[in-house]
Amino acid sequence: MTGRCPSAGSTLVLPAFKDLTLREIGVARCDHFLKQLARRSYSRAKHARVVLRLALALAVRHEILPRNPMDHVSRLHRKKTIPDAFTIGEVQEIRAAIKAWESRRILAGPRPDRQLGQIVEVMLGTSARIGEVLAIRLQDLDLDGPIPTARIAGTIISRKGEPTHRQDHPKTDRSVRRVALPSFALQAIRSRLLRSGDTEPGALLFSTRVGTPHTTNNIRRLLRDVMDAAGIENVTPHRFRRTVATVVNDAQGALLASELLGHTDPRITMQHYIQRNETVNPVTAEHLERALGKAG
Repeated sequence: MTGRCPSAGSTLVLPAFKDLTLREIGVARCDHFLKQLARRSYSRAKHARVVLRLALALAVRHEILPRNPMDHVSRLHRKKTIPDAFTIGEVQEIRAAIKAWESRRILAGPRPDRQLGQIVEVMLGTSARIGEVLAIRLQDLDLDGPIPTARIAGTIISRKGEPTHRQDHPKTDRSVRRVALPSFALQAIRSRLLRSGDTEPGALLFSTRVGTPHTTNNIRRLLRDVMDAAGIENVTPHRFRRTVATVVNDAQGALLASELLGHTDPRITMQHYIQRNETVNPVTAEHLERALGKAG
């Protein structure tokens, strides 16, 4: 298409600009497009910004445009979000809802194998991402030592056109970690092993009925369906991770929470994972009373 915007390689950008000539794509149009997109998704807007810049830079290189409009587009600003952790009461409600769903009467078809509840317990007991939990192998477990542990050393990958598979490393190098297991997570793992009967070291702790890896989307969908049926809103795997971070931070501080989550920088943990406690230490009242209290 001579004189028109070259293929952006993205379904985000092409629909908005496909009917325009390159000379019709100016700063104001690009700026408006990106701001509208950012209202729905900051990450999509950021990706679209990169695609637009590359596409329009090619037009400048071929002397179709005198300058790149993206050089003058305003910066994107990510909305600040407050990390939302579950309360202890909410965690217990979620556990009860999953238990009721897994114990419900089934008239036809296979009974639930209780993996959903076990996966949730391991997420709560390790802080691991959903893909990391689904990638735990039997060889990653040390359940009989003085301190039972699980090694987080991989993640589950699902790409279009490829079979779902285990990737032999998690999100970052720092994310490889060996985590001590609280008793509730240890019990869930032991129950899973007893039910599955697997002994092969390379076997996944959690898998489908035919032994293939679960996809993270399927587990998310199942969790959402179970919560919807119970009338519980806003339950996601990542909120379990934020809950763990908040609990550990409240008890021992952000440094240990960051180490548990596998972050390279505690500031990431503080900003995105720990729900701020708005209650100031009441000792302030004692100090103020001593210093400023009325005599007599």
